[in-house]
Amino acid sequence: MSIKTIQIKPQDILLLLKLISINEQAWKQKAVADAIGISQSEVSESVVRLKYSGLLHPRGKKVMRLALMDVLQFGVKYIFPQKPGAVVRGIPTSHSASPLKEQIQSSEEYVWPYAKGSSKGHGIIPLYSSVPKAALQDNLLYELLILVDAIRVGRAREREIAIKELKQRILL
Repeated sequence: MSIKTIQIKPQDILLLLKLISINEQAWKQKAVADAIGISQSEVSESVVRLKYSGLLHPRGKKVMRLALMDVLQFGVKYIFPQKPGAVVRGIPTSHSASPLKEQIQSSEEYVWPYAKGSSKGHGIIPLYSSVPKAALQDNLLYELLILVDAIRVGRAREREIAIKELKQRILL
């Protein structure tokens, strides 16, 4: 007898953040898949994992916001850790982009590596490969991903500010 484990994947967090950004309006898997750059089957598999884990309501498409906030606040830096890499061209993230750049002064710039990016900084591998493109199409999603990155790579003060900002956006 084989025991199957269900584990959260980075695209699951991306999907939840996208649902938050569209305010959980009646959403279709195809439209969300296109918006975040993953296949429709990946969205279906993600929904199964998220319902199983309690991050998505078992009878619907509603994000369990408190549970998501717990994962982001206490788990994301351990589950999806990241360290700044070499200087590359890309899209600003973490404390190098709004809403954090107005609150945190730093001489180091962090970016998601992206050939069409207009900034240079230390590369931060995004949660999922489609993040840069998806973020450029949705400002709220971009802010949420920036804040999540600040938790993943930031120091204590940066994480604290990012958590406060995330709570304002997620726990409406």
